[in-house]
Amino acid sequence: MPQVSDVMTRGVRTLSPNDSCLLAAQAMKELDIGSLPVCDADRLVGIVTDRDIVVRAVAQERPKASLREVMSLEPLYCYADESVDQALQTMRGEQVRRLPVVDRDKRLVGMIALGDVATGQGDEDAAGAAIRDISEPSRPDRSGQSAASGSAGGGQTR
Repeated sequence: MPQVSDVMTRGVRTLSPNDSCLLAAQAMKELDIGSLPVCDADRLVGIVTDRDIVVRAVAQERPKASLREVMSLEPLYCYADESVDQALQTMRGEQVRRLPVVDRDKRLVGMIALGDVATGQGDEDAAGAAIRDISEPSRPDRSGQSAASGSAGGGQTR
């Protein structure tokens, strides 16, 4: 099994904790991605997803929030010198499709996604199995739903 460094994407776009949610959303749109690593210099300090922006900024009417206010702290990551199988185990266990890749000094060196494994030197069967595990259906917590959830949340339809 190859190492993460053999299949990961290098030269990843990063943002600073002081950057705005608007900048993050624009970068995600331009790059057609749903998450960005947040770094202090070259050290990984968080990750921001499109969902973080929607739930922690837009839904709370905080359009000018900084990434520091909405990013997920202590993000999952893997090491560049780990096996791809180890990274896939982390993805399966946490039900995520991509991970930041760091060196042993926790400096960001890339990102690995299931697509990298499937199209790189990785094992297509392992990538397929990981997708099945990660996509395992779960039941959302629908308690306390607001009217905003509409019929999808069990609310009234008009």
